[in-house]
Amino acid sequence: MSSDAQWPPLSPYSTGVRGRCPRCGQGHLFNGFLTLRQKCEVCGLDYSFADPADGPAFFVMCFACVPSVALAVWIEVAFQPPFWVHLLTSLPFMLLTCIPPLRPLKGWLVASQYFYKAEQGRIDREHGRHPV
Repeated sequence: MSSDAQWPPLSPYSTGVRGRCPRCGQGHLFNGFLTLRQKCEVCGLDYSFADPADGPAFFVMCFACVPSVALAVWIEVAFQPPFWVHLLTSLPFMLLTCIPPLRPLKGWLVASQYFYKAEQGRIDREHGRHPV
């Protein structure tokens, strides 16, 4: 595995959204739809640093699910259609706006963690500093 100094910094947006390695931009980030690989097959970057947690789901809920549900409620209140109309309109719209953005958002968050060298916060006990 080579050091990070050999690789030029790549934009988290350009690598993450495409599901590419945040260091080399060539290797794949995902093993399945949302499962991260162990490491990059091109440069060998270990992806164990990555922990996007619930970030992608949170962003999708805020920016896709809420408007999708609002549309379904509007259709119900304005037209009072039978249930099957929601199955043909609201359900596909919700699925199409909520599932596809998960992978690009997760890739972007993982690439951003690498680019900005994000890591877990630590208390500096040596200098007696404690979080407020």
